[in-house]
Amino acid sequence: MSGPEPVSIAFHFDVMCPWAYQTSKWIRTVRESVPLQIDWRFFSLEEINREEGKKHPWEREWSYGWGMMRVAAMLRRSSMSDCDRFYEAAGRALHEESRKPHRPEVAAEICADLGLDPSVVQAAIDDPTTHDEVKADHDAVVARGGFGVPTLVFSGDRHVYGPVVAPAPTGRDALDLWELTVAYSRVPYLYELKTPKTDADMVHIAGVFRPYLEARDWQSKEKPAR
Repeated sequence: MSGPEPVSIAFHFDVMCPWAYQTSKWIRTVRESVPLQIDWRFFSLEEINREEGKKHPWEREWSYGWGMMRVAAMLRRSSMSDCDRFYEAAGRALHEESRKPHRPEVAAEICADLGLDPSVVQAAIDDPTTHDEVKADHDAVVARGGFGVPTLVFSGDRHVYGPVVAPAPTGRDALDLWELTVAYSRVPYLYELKTPKTDADMVHIAGVFRPYLEARDWQSKEKPAR
């Protein structure tokens, strides 16, 4: 590849999203081989897919993905590493272990397992400014046309939706995908590369996402991408 290797990206996620979780696993694998700094940021599937007349997630004391991101926002104030570790653990709990980190008591258990003060969950609930932090990250992506996660932001404010892959590639495949993603981010006015999904692909995806499907307490909805 030509040009300098990016050393810092923003990664917008919602803990609820099984696709973002797989991409987060991939980017952590890449980070083991590439000098890469990840700035973890938020995006709300609940808000982007909200039905007219329903409450915004910030109008609720606790709201599934939004609530988990408020905990991550509280942790991020003092440590991006703790935010990273919480997302990894909460994501693994939901998407691999069929646990329910979207329930405050389970989120607190996860914090305790990480050696973090479990009271951070209630502190995030009690602090209305955690709403503001999640909303600011979300609004920044939407203002650039964003519609979902994972969304990566490279230098020069280049936003890339994806890569959308399951399961997360490892080894050489992970680095090949990184090189492809970086190359994609450098091509002006490139908007989409996509592989159609066959019936067999849908069966495969359902198998990868089975723990998530068993653990979720919501009905997944998705507005069409623009």
